Amino acid sequence: MPIIKSAKKRVRTAEKAAVRNSKTKRTLKGAVKAFGKALTGSDKKAVKETQSKAQSALGKAAKKNVMHKNKVARKQSQLAKAAKAHAGTEAKTSAKTVKKAAAPKKAVAKKPAAKKPAAKKTTKK
Repeated sequence: MPIIKSAKKRVRTAEKAAVRNSKTKRTLKGAVKAFGKALTGSDKKAVKETQSKAQSALGKAAKKNVMHKNKVARKQSQLAKAAKAHAGTEAKTSAKTVKKAAAPKKAVAKKPAAKKPAAKKTTKK
C-alpha cells in the first residue's frame, strides 16, 4: 500500500478506470457475440441492427482509449465484410442474381498543353 498521498489517489483513480474499462470491454464483447449469432440466422434486418450496435461499441472503445483506433478500424472493417458476405450468400440462395452489363466508359478528353509565351528579344545599345 502506498504511503504518499498522491500515490494513494492514483490507486483510487486507477481502480475507477479499471471498472470503467471492464464495463466497456464487456459491452463490446456482448455486441460482437450478438452480431456473430445474427450472422448464423437468416434475418437480414437483425444482422444490420447488430452490426450497427457492434460498430458503435467499437467506436466507444476507441474514444475511451480502451482499444487502439487502428485495431478498432480493422475490427469494424471485418464486421462490415462479414455482413456483406452474409448478404451476398443470402441473395444467391433466395433469388437469382441478375448481372448488369457494365456501361462503356467515356473517353476523357485531355486538355492541350498550354503554350509558353515567346521570349522577348533584347538588343544592346
